[in-house]
Amino acid sequence: MTNTIDAKVLAKMFLAGAKNLESKKEWINDLNVFPVPDGDTGTNMTLTIMSAAKEVAAMENPDMRSLCKAISSGSLRGARGNSGVILSQLFRGFTKSIRDREELNVPVFAEALDRAVETAYKAVMKPKEGTILTVAKGAAAKARELANEGCGDLEVFFREVIACADEVLERTPEMLPVLKQAGVVDSGGQGLMQVLKGAYDAFLGKEIDFTLTEEAPKAAGSGADAKAQSKADVDIKYGYCTEFIILLSRNFNIKHEMDFKEYLESIGDSIVVVTDEDVVKVHVHTNDPGLAIQRALRYGALSNMKIDNMRLEHQEKLFRQEEKNQERAAEATPPKAAPMEHKGVGFIAVSAGDGINEIFKGLGVDYIIEGGQTMNPSTEDMLNAIDQVNADTVFILPNNKNIILAANQAQMMVKDKKIVVIPTKTVPQGITAIINYVPDMSVEENEETMKQEITSVKTGQVTYAVRDTMIDDKEIKQGDYMGIGDKGILSVGSEVLEVAFQMVKEMMEDGLELISIYYGEEITEEMAGELKERIGKEFTACDIELQYGGQPIYYYIISAE
Repeated sequence: MTNTIDAKVLAKMFLAGAKNLESKKEWINDLNVFPVPDGDTGTNMTLTIMSAAKEVAAMENPDMRSLCKAISSGSLRGARGNSGVILSQLFRGFTKSIRDREELNVPVFAEALDRAVETAYKAVMKPKEGTILTVAKGAAAKARELANEGCGDLEVFFREVIACADEVLERTPEMLPVLKQAGVVDSGGQGLMQVLKGAYDAFLGKEIDFTLTEEAPKAAGSGADAKAQSKADVDIKYGYCTEFIILLSRNFNIKHEMDFKEYLESIGDSIVVVTDEDVVKVHVHTNDPGLAIQRALRYGALSNMKIDNMRLEHQEKLFRQEEKNQERAAEATPPKAAPMEHKGVGFIAVSAGDGINEIFKGLGVDYIIEGGQTMNPSTEDMLNAIDQVNADTVFILPNNKNIILAANQAQMMVKDKKIVVIPTKTVPQGITAIINYVPDMSVEENEETMKQEITSVKTGQVTYAVRDTMIDDKEIKQGDYMGIGDKGILSVGSEVLEVAFQMVKEMMEDGLELISIYYGEEITEEMAGELKERIGKEFTACDIELQYGGQPIYYYIISAE
């Protein structure tokens, strides 16, 4: 029977929880209700916990206070997306409760879990049950019950708490109808369970590889997400390490990339497909390199071809490692803005797409954080941006509901400037917010006005489905186009123009006067013009603006106000 653990054991448990979450991140991503290409709960949570795990792994002989600081500060700065921020807040509350202890027992753990839940709930403006918060609350309640009953054996305690949390997770579809309709449990809650289960395995003494992989956030359009083979001399299923570069001569959008990767997965493994403008770097282990080459020739000419027989040579990691090194180097150097003169008020906006970036800059935004749908910026990204803006007051426009919590967290961490987060959930809301900024008004008056004005903006976005599902009583097939409104799926179909038009029809209501269309990188001006003309004929009383957004993933972003 084990009654207490020290900092050294807790550090191992934390690292094991991080590793277990990392290994399950793609499975957790697939639990996202909406089948959009940016379903990234698992990725966000993994990047959040790994930010702290790197600090913990670097500690040789941690004491409780230094360990708690590493876990709390690392996860706070690395937090991405709503699920990542909530996870970081759970760690923050937990570590505050235990940092002055030398050893942890059942009552201490129970108290710490209560503090963790309390801290996380306070971080969310409108907590919703059926989420990671509910799972954490269920675990804390069971912990408190066991402590009150006098349970002293930590093995029994951890086992019972995890079992209870699993039961709560299984009930999340009953709390959120959208989960029940999609046939999944809450993805954030499942992510938390993987952390707890990994930590429990380490407590039990199971053999765990604590080596941390340094994964950079996946940029829009990037396909570098292959799983590394851990040993070069294992029994090799696919004999040829095949590498080449495609010099693109036709369009190769993210849907093409997914199709190409799916084909490669059908003939091999260890897939790496990295798109960089007009070049695609490819790596695959296969028994028939010719099949991969023939499929690649559909997209352009090939160069830098290299095929190694892995049963004779053990060099298959070189290509992938080089790519990871390049990505790490790029991530390690934050973008530098040109020095700016000091001013009273500055603006930061999260944006993706050349056209939308230029729109924000033209409206007076001082610093653009590249990201959004496919790459949620971390709290540290926000802090770096704030450092670059030389102003007494900095307004932040997150422009995505999954980035608002990270912005709020950065706001709490900055002491030398006033930070104002306008909770913009979409790009059109962000544009409306900054348009309504009036220099002659006070910061408080502007904040109130901007928050009020964004409530009048209705937004719809057109993308494609990455899997079959049923949402809002609409049957969706993989590859279908979807029109997604502020509160759900508005239209589904096989023609992007028709889906966009039907989405607008569902968005419209009396009193709306302006429709703005921002077309993405895969839409031509002619295609966008055809949609504008069709909408104009249907809604003759509205002014219609057409602008190039250049955003990835989303063919159209359309607002009505």
